[in-house]
Amino acid sequence: MATVSVETVIGVPAAQVWDAIADVGAVHRRLLPHRVADARVEGAVRILTMPDGAEVRELIVAVDHDARRMAYTVTGGQRLPLTYHHAAFQVFEEGEASRLVWLTDVLPHPMAAHVRARVERGIDEIRDHLERAHRA
Repeated sequence: MATVSVETVIGVPAAQVWDAIADVGAVHRRLLPHRVADARVEGAVRILTMPDGAEVRELIVAVDHDARRMAYTVTGGQRLPLTYHHAAFQVFEEGEASRLVWLTDVLPHPMAAHVRARVERGIDEIRDHLERAHRA
């Protein structure tokens, strides 16, 4: 299994970043408003609606407030030809700022480069959105 690991420093306190990550039903408002049009939670499943109307289903595996870690696995609607996709966000204090780590395990291995490009773009969008919201 290939693991994609990306991280970024966000100029926002870790408690605030964690609050946005842990709010699993508000990813479209709090993290990725330009990438995700809507989100809803049905039990332990988060359904993301993309701007083109496509839906991605994710099982929320864990929301650990003590470790500031949220894990999920894609169970349907994946846009890439993956047979396995599991990911986790973790937020760490970084002085007055925070460090966000996004780990993603994928199969088949050759898809890791495609996933890395998406995750790198996504974490940059999350950082930029959270910093803009913090300044507002």
